[in-house]
Amino acid sequence: QVQLVESGGGLVQAGGSLRLSCVASGRIVSMNNMGWYRQAPGRQRELVAIISSGGATNYVDSVKDRFTSSRDNAKNTMYLQMNSLKPEDTAVYYCYANVRTDGTTRFDTYWGQGTQVTVSS
Repeated sequence: QVQLVESGGGLVQAGGSLRLSCVASGRIVSMNNMGWYRQAPGRQRELVAIISSGGATNYVDSVKDRFTSSRDNAKNTMYLQMNSLKPEDTAVYYCYANVRTDGTTRFDTYWGQGTQVTVSS
């Protein structure tokens, strides 16, 4: 019923920047929290950023002052601006959204397929 599609990943040198996008589509009535996780090879999935429907954000300490999450509620789109990238930021980045769909009163969590970010040293 709901699809999340990420884009914007790629290969970048250390110190560079990337901007990830996550577009939600389907029978969406409303969305509350959205966010980004990442998973590096051999490591557990890590929460990177959360953004509320009102735009309030929280970040994991390792990305504070480097990453900025934003959203455009009219477009059902969320962004992650990643600056000063480090090799340790290399991972697959996944977006998620808590969505209420047409005909329901609850919010369910939906995930994107992931986009690879590789930072070379």
